[in-house]
Amino acid sequence: MPLILFNKPYGVLTQFTGGPGERTLAEFIDVPAVYPAGRLDKDSEGLLVLTDDGRLQAQISSPRFKQPKTYLVQVEGVPSEAALAQLRSGVELRDGMTRPAKARQIEPPQLWERDPPVRFRKSVPDSWIELIITEGRNRQVRRMTAAVGLPTLRLVRWAVGSWTLDGIAPGTWREAGQARS
Repeated sequence: MPLILFNKPYGVLTQFTGGPGERTLAEFIDVPAVYPAGRLDKDSEGLLVLTDDGRLQAQISSPRFKQPKTYLVQVEGVPSEAALAQLRSGVELRDGMTRPAKARQIEPPQLWERDPPVRFRKSVPDSWIELIITEGRNRQVRRMTAAVGLPTLRLVRWAVGSWTLDGIAPGTWREAGQARS
């Protein structure tokens, strides 16, 4: 049963096929019969777990199992304690209230350069938040930060449960401890 931890680069679709000129998982992973457990948007980066085990795939991606997912989020602005408290208690979105999240402001993490880089504006400060959620609605983290007045500039999923990106460079993956490209 392969279990693959992949560091998905910005601009890559979370699927093995795509339209002309679209980057997909097939460019990076040549392992038969594995599928992503959950999704990451094309404009998000970070940990993607792939497996050939349907039950495990459901346990990772289904909100009913409440698998924590940790995101490092660069936002426009500086979070107030009130904004962080709102994220912690749940945010009202168009599709309903989110579950409470763990949220805290963090120092800028030591990450790889993004290609293309995040736009920089001298007049608007940016900061980083660590956000841990137990759901996985469409573009949920981006919608949550926007709802509290902190638009997302960069979104990196760092962990799914106990699996992390530690030691996995963008565009590479590992199974049982070895990084591959």
